[in-house]
Amino acid sequence: MSKHYSIDSLREIAGGEADFMVVVAQTFLEEIPPDLSAMEEAVGNDNKELAYQFAHKMKPNLEMFGIDLQKEITTVESWTRTSKSKAVIAEHIETISTTLHHVFAELKSDFNL
Repeated sequence: MSKHYSIDSLREIAGGEADFMVVVAQTFLEEIPPDLSAMEEAVGNDNKELAYQFAHKMKPNLEMFGIDLQKEITTVESWTRTSKSKAVIAEHIETISTTLHHVFAELKSDFNL
């Protein structure tokens, strides 16, 4: 089964150093779940400014781990600059959430965290 993140991207960032890879994975697991929850809550409350901040904040981490959610994150960022209802991005939020929850489980398993 394929992963929802790229171990190769992580290995490259860590210079192949296993201990550093664990630290990077652990940091991701400490920072991204609360950011995801905050973004979901901001969207739920129609707080576009806050939704943008959390979506934007997560972007580099998703890229670093080779997580293919750039289209969805960019869609959320774009939505924040419109007057459209949150219903137009509901599917994107669901994709982001589902994918990241898979990544969280995979990282915990792969790095015994």
